[in-house]
Parts: sequence; structure tokens; C-alpha cells
Amino acid sequence: QVQLEESGGGSVQAGGSLRISCAASGFHFSSYCMGWFRQAPGKEREGVVKFFTGGGIENYADSVKGRFTISRDKDKKMVYLQMNSLKPADTAMYYCAAAPLNGRLCRLLESMEYTYWGPGTQVTVSS
Repeated sequence: QVQLEESGGGSVQAGGSLRISCAASGFHFSSYCMGWFRQAPGKEREGVVKFFTGGGIENYADSVKGRFTISRDKDKKMVYLQMNSLKPADTAMYYCAAAPLNGRLCRLLESMEYTYWGPGTQVTVSS
């Protein structure tokens, strides 16, 4: 049974940093597409970063390039999102998602194509 669970969200002032985590279980960690998504109240879900767990290029949304960075620990099946220079516009519920690779390009997957989702962790950035 695939499970994803985010943690580490919280409140921070603009310009600050936060690292959120995603604990994954129940699947072969090195052969999945994964992503971080976020959704603010009244807005559509946005892809923050998409990547292949086996390595390769990570695809960041333009809105977070240069500020957000992912890292992964394959042994622990953990994925981290380091968020620096946070802005109030980054305020949202952040979700970790996963989908079997099945020969696809992870960077092209839309949110609806991700099969598994965590419950989310709230990030609030105050001005």
C-alpha cells in the first residue's frame, strides 16, 4: 500500500526558510515520478517541482526557481523540499505526490495523473 506523508510545515516570515518532508512507503522508491504541489485557498493546484526518483533533471515551476530545492534520501524513502526566500505568495497547502513511471516523462505529468497523494502540510508566510 503506497503511503505518502508530509511534515514540517509551519509559519514563517517573508524572507525566511522552511524545509518540508515527505515520507514514502509501499513502492519501489527509485522508479516513480514524484512531485511537490501546492494549493492556496481559492486557487488551482500548482506543480512546484516534478522529478524522477531514480535521478535526472528536476523541473521547478518558474515561481520557485532559484529559491526551492529538493533532495532525497533513497535509503529512508524521504523527499525534502527546502524553501528559501519565502514570500507571502508561497502560502499554501503543500502536497507530496507519486505515480508509477510507466514509460512516461515525469516533467510532463499533470497533477491529475499522479496516483498517490499525501494529506498535505500547511505553509504560511507572513509579510
